[in-house]
Amino acid sequence: MADQSKTIHPKYFADQFDDEDVIFLFRKHPVVMRKGLIFGLLGPVVGVLPAALHPSLGMNAFFEGLAAGAVLGLIIFFPYWIGWHFSVFIVTNQRFIQIKQKGLFTRSVSDLGLHQIQSLSYEVAGIQETLLGFGTITIRTYVGDIVIHDVHHPAKIQKRIAGILRDLGITTVNFPVASSQRQDDHEEEVEEE
Repeated sequence: MADQSKTIHPKYFADQFDDEDVIFLFRKHPVVMRKGLIFGLLGPVVGVLPAALHPSLGMNAFFEGLAAGAVLGLIIFFPYWIGWHFSVFIVTNQRFIQIKQKGLFTRSVSDLGLHQIQSLSYEVAGIQETLLGFGTITIRTYVGDIVIHDVHHPAKIQKRIAGILRDLGITTVNFPVASSQRQDDHEEEVEEE
């Protein structure tokens, strides 16, 4: 007979552990798709060029070219949308997971235990980031920094992650001070007395 005291946690992503709960999920700002949008908008322009260069083709050719150009634009834009939609950042009760999707066929996943996070900071730099409400979040760890660019509302997300860490009882820890530095500090304290 199975143990019914175990809680079954719903799976939200393939690499989720059985005893892991998803607490928070966020994506980058949609502005990361701007290049795809610009290239995608060139599709309808290219589609109507034959009718614009040869008006004798008539209005049917214009609208057919416009429809074909719109389909071409969507095909060009689609990989950028896939990259944005499937690139997510997940905070669980155990880890911070970064899933990056580039185009249709490239995906990278990295995770970091929440207890390894030393500090969180964010930056909103420049007029574009300020007006559109996106910025950069930096997660400092012992092994290096995780820098997430183009995050929508970075102050809110940084505060939410910090709150999750606090609620889980995880405190940020400073790097250990070298023993010679501690000795110098101790000598200064003794001189002051």
